[in-house]
Amino acid sequence: MLARVWSASIIGIEAVKVGVEVDVSGGLPKIVVVGLPDAAVQESKERVKATLKNCGYAFPMRKILVNLTPGDLRKEGPSFDLPISIGILAASEQVNADLLGDHLFLGEVSLDGTLRPVAGILPIAAAAEKMGISGLVVPAANAKEAAVVKGLSVYGFDNIFDVTDFLNNPTNFSPVEVDIAEILAKQQFSGLDLKEVKGQNHARRALEIAAAG
Repeated sequence: MLARVWSASIIGIEAVKVGVEVDVSGGLPKIVVVGLPDAAVQESKERVKATLKNCGYAFPMRKILVNLTPGDLRKEGPSFDLPISIGILAASEQVNADLLGDHLFLGEVSLDGTLRPVAGILPIAAAAEKMGISGLVVPAANAKEAAVVKGLSVYGFDNIFDVTDFLNNPTNFSPVEVDIAEILAKQQFSGLDLKEVKGQNHARRALEIAAAG
């Protein structure tokens, strides 16, 4: 069975929508990830397999093909752990797939199912509307940052159990709400942070030299 989950990647400071297609079919049990994944994404297949088993989900003992689209875009970082996990669960009919079409998933997953925060959430949230996305599912530690974007329903969870519960029983959950005025009062906006920039090493170095005088 085929399942598609939406995620995103940061190229420079631009958020790009990434499709995570998961096909569970006959063949020798293994996970294959294609679509220009970097080393961290390749490693995610072992993390995901161990996590799903540790958390009590039925891991398909068949061939699992994970295709990251578009194929010409380099995919980096551990933020694809969550969408790959959800894709496998959806393709093996362990979670409801109704929300996958208009929700975007990001998050690193620990071996015990805990969701760890990832970088680049704010620019991804800001670009979600243009991507045709109405909801964002992220680690709880990233939720308030993403929720400052108006018109986007943001759901923050501590572990993968809560994410699957949300997919199977969405009416039991409410999106995260934040008081933007309170946030701005606590910290002065300082513009874009280079921590949000992936790649662009030469440009980053030039900015650092310029800032140092």
